[in-house]
Amino acid sequence: MAPQRGRIQTTVALEGDSFCIAEARHLAADFLARAQSVHGMPVTARAVDLTQLVVSELVTNALKYAPGPVLLDLRIVGDTLEVVVWDSDPVLPVARAADPGRVGQHGLEIVMAICEGFEVQREPVGKHITARLALLADPDTV
Repeated sequence: MAPQRGRIQTTVALEGDSFCIAEARHLAADFLARAQSVHGMPVTARAVDLTQLVVSELVTNALKYAPGPVLLDLRIVGDTLEVVVWDSDPVLPVARAADPGRVGQHGLEIVMAICEGFEVQREPVGKHITARLALLADPDTV
């Protein structure tokens, strides 16, 4: 993790085994802890919790629907964290309509509800999903 022009960033490749989702959550929490302790970035406990949830949902979906490795990129720009997940599947995800009777498949809906920004972009190979979270997440605004 090295600051570049006001940016703190780390990128990791995750293999598709059953442990990499938990690994991704831990990497995100450690990244934010280092941003706070080394770079003096203000990060609320709620922002850490929301980040781990977003990372878990996005990495889970990438592993479920795309063959091959997944790249997780975490960037702090100003007071915002960008969680970027790349996978090899070119199909863009679509949030399903709300259905309280549906069991599962609510991850994308949850991510979109708690993030300040969400976008998906097709790449020459696969796609990347970017979710933006406030580092000073206020429980009254989420």
